[in-house]
Amino acid sequence: MLFSIATNTKRETEMQHRQGAHPKGKPMHKQPFPTVTRVGNVIFSSALSGTNLDTGELPKEAEKQIEHAFANVKACVEECGGTTGDIGKMVVYLADRNMREVVNKYWVAMFPDEHDRPVRHTIGGELPGGFIIQIEFIAVAKS
Repeated sequence: MLFSIATNTKRETEMQHRQGAHPKGKPMHKQPFPTVTRVGNVIFSSALSGTNLDTGELPKEAEKQIEHAFANVKACVEECGGTTGDIGKMVVYLADRNMREVVNKYWVAMFPDEHDRPVRHTIGGELPGGFIIQIEFIAVAKS
């Protein structure tokens, strides 16, 4: 469900400029911002982890976190009225760059047509809170 983010300018008020959301109505972090935001027909995510949306728990297994992270991308873009086909760019943060092959497995499952995939940048490095993966995306919804 989208919710309006408080604004002070006339332009933002008239256009309902920015709407935030959480997948399945569940925030994915404790910070004071939405999990995903829609501005016009553009959808931006915050960093999405591999937390299981149904249980709220973070699996210990790397592949399970990666699987859930991709499921969370889908849930977030759909929460804002888009589809995974609307995603134009993804940034994948990995605690262990050796997990790229596992990421590619879920990437190809989400985007099976090699001629119709978003761009992707993968960055390796330490992640907070036991996360193996975090994903950010930008999508342009058709309506």
